[in-house]
Amino acid sequence: MPSDDPPAPVRAITGSVPHITSRDGAAAPVTGRQPFEWPSGGFALSIHIYEDLPAPLLREVRVMRVAGRTQPHPHDDAPDTAAAFERLAGLPEGPERKALRDDLIRVWLPMAERIAVRFRGRGENLEDLYQVAALGLVKAVDHYDPERGHAFEAYAVPTVTGEIKRHFRDHMWTLHVPRRIQDLRNRVRKSAKELAQTTPGRAPTVEEIAEHAQLTTVEVRTGMEALECFSALSLEAEMPGTDGYALGDTLGGPDPAFDAVVDRVAVRPCLEALPERERTILYLRFFAGMTQSRIAQQLGISQMHVSRLLTGCFDRIREEILAEAR
Repeated sequence: MPSDDPPAPVRAITGSVPHITSRDGAAAPVTGRQPFEWPSGGFALSIHIYEDLPAPLLREVRVMRVAGRTQPHPHDDAPDTAAAFERLAGLPEGPERKALRDDLIRVWLPMAERIAVRFRGRGENLEDLYQVAALGLVKAVDHYDPERGHAFEAYAVPTVTGEIKRHFRDHMWTLHVPRRIQDLRNRVRKSAKELAQTTPGRAPTVEEIAEHAQLTTVEVRTGMEALECFSALSLEAEMPGTDGYALGDTLGGPDPAFDAVVDRVAVRPCLEALPERERTILYLRFFAGMTQSRIAQQLGISQMHVSRLLTGCFDRIREEILAEAR
């Protein structure tokens, strides 16, 4: 019997006619196989009697709370706005309808904030979650139809919850992945968490997760890869096993030699088409690092002649490259 026993303790009496009675003397007979329920002080007793046993035995007594809950339901303070929603549905657009709509949003805002609190600790600021929940509440108020016969909270709770989940799906992923991959991630994470309780000391295998989640091993691996996409590691994060070596230090930068490779490939046919003397002058000037005076002295020509030959080579190569680009 639980600690919160009924105010009026009930005892079962067996005899020729099984019955139950309370201290105040009220009694009721119990016969047959069907359970007999008798409320007592905010509780209900469910009595099962089996007459085919050697003696009438009390087989099961279940004490069920039917009133006086010790912990209130999360929405026990829900305002009674049924009449206001019916009035809102009949009002035309205008200041009166807008004022009533704002009042409804205001009185239901605490419920939306309670839903937002459930999602704290997942990487989003609580104040931002309040804003998203309020947006979901506005949508719920605007689209709620009282003629369907459902209470507003039955429609608003999933609407607000869905808006918050949509916010996490669309705005909280550092690397955005398709919706199908996000669903795989959630199923894999849920299955891995449930299997971890049955496989102590080790992580569940891909095959075990696939069987539990009713997925293929390829889908499980895809979902596991997506687990790392929700948040990114900072470039300033220190690499494990290093002394202050950051992740950003491992990233390379643009190599200026790449442009030189492209230029050399483009100019090579033009250089091969030059006369031997012009090729020699270009080699001595740009690869051997010789001045025009030294080149002229080595070739037995004037420096002015070397300068004119270099200029002519440049113009010829430039024209050929531009012609190919066209």
